[in-house]
Amino acid sequence: MTATTVHTTLASPLGDLLLVGEPSATAPGGTALASLSVPDQKGGATVGPGWTHAPAAFTEIATQLTAYFEGTRTRFDIEYVPGGTPFQQRVWQALEAIPYGETFTYGDIAARIGAPRAAVRAVGTAIGRNPLLVVRPCHRVIGANGTLTGYAGGLQRKEQLLRLEGAGCVVGAFTG
Repeated sequence: MTATTVHTTLASPLGDLLLVGEPSATAPGGTALASLSVPDQKGGATVGPGWTHAPAAFTEIATQLTAYFEGTRTRFDIEYVPGGTPFQQRVWQALEAIPYGETFTYGDIAARIGAPRAAVRAVGTAIGRNPLLVVRPCHRVIGANGTLTGYAGGLQRKEQLLRLEGAGCVVGAFTG
């Protein structure tokens, strides 16, 4: 992150979300989302030195997130800061294509990006490095046997998000 990095927190059913942004590449004066973290997230962002607390920079993003948590928004229209390796970017694009309320397996994601079945572990690693929880829906990826696995924000939050979306999961397993 740079000296122009801005941040704020947003109360949510998952706890206070940390939103981190940088100047938009396409909208002068706008903010592109660089990170969205939940409390105690594995590998989550922490406020860095020189970052500016700027809640107003996230007004549109906060509005969309609030609508999502209220159940009235199923897609996000948010500019992201590009990042990650080319492989991670392919995986993350596949995540963005998973429809609201549906789940895919890690193998489904590997197939979708044209990776061999042996790449499932690499796909899981790329998903685990997703810096944009909730808005880039890595919570919609489940184990091949229907179990809820591998969510940096914690399995309880993954289940909470899937329930919000009506995906029909129960503790430890997907049923719908």
